[in-house]
Amino acid sequence: MATTTTTEGQAETVNGMHTASDRIEKEVPLTHAATNISISPELFEKLYLNPKIPQATEHANQFANATPLGFLGFVISTFTFSMVLMGWGGASGLPAVAGIFFFTGPVLLLLSTIFLWIQAQFFPMMVCGLFCVFWLSFGLLQLPTLGLATAYSATGSTAEGLVSKEMNAVIALYLLVWGFALGTFWLFTIRINAVFAGIFGFVTLGAWVLAGAYFKVSTGHYKEAQRLQKAGGALLFIVAVLGWYMIFVMMAAEMRWTLSLPVGDLSHFWRRTDVELAAMENEKRD
Repeated sequence: MATTTTTEGQAETVNGMHTASDRIEKEVPLTHAATNISISPELFEKLYLNPKIPQATEHANQFANATPLGFLGFVISTFTFSMVLMGWGGASGLPAVAGIFFFTGPVLLLLSTIFLWIQAQFFPMMVCGLFCVFWLSFGLLQLPTLGLATAYSATGSTAEGLVSKEMNAVIALYLLVWGFALGTFWLFTIRINAVFAGIFGFVTLGAWVLAGAYFKVSTGHYKEAQRLQKAGGALLFIVAVLGWYMIFVMMAAEMRWTLSLPVGDLSHFWRRTDVELAAMENEKRD
């Protein structure tokens, strides 16, 4: 057989057959196989404050965790709000910090709500959306330029309207309803972790205590109202501290710190959730 070689001594053709170099080029190239490491339900719920479900897990691998972003806006706003309510350093009145009601809280919470919706993170999306509309709606009450209080005064006096029975009773009822909404959310937090459940437990109590403060103003009991206002502020301060701790836990995990802080995981008391709904239904029937 006639064989033609290259300068390197490699065979190129042997009676029309393919060369060795051609065979090498036609071999399947080596590729890196992607390995998906599934995180545990406990870690997933610590990072996202959401039960681990198949859809949420798929999207979580594609996008950055948006839950701490919303919590950051909530915590900064709550810290400020609670300290003003308690009168720290002689603070009084909320118009000076109106930014927490329209920018610090709602902007970060709204962005987080949208991102979490894209990521299919249902429960934190609901939480961020809930607090976003709360800060916006409650912030409107703190803007004197709107003249809301004058509508409750026969003489058109803002000061008279602010202490009127009707206006304060309306705000009290509004906060009372918010307490029931927050209490409903608390029922679902008890399947995630103790810190998250504590946040919603104390914020529910805080909303009801502040509602009581407005009821006291409506009846002219100003000293009792002031005490309840400070008590409500103290409850919200606890909420802010727990929220800050939760942010630190999530950021530490995302930044790959070796420090593993406890959050009081409650998921092991419940049935596993990282299965499809159809599979859960079949388990119930069995």
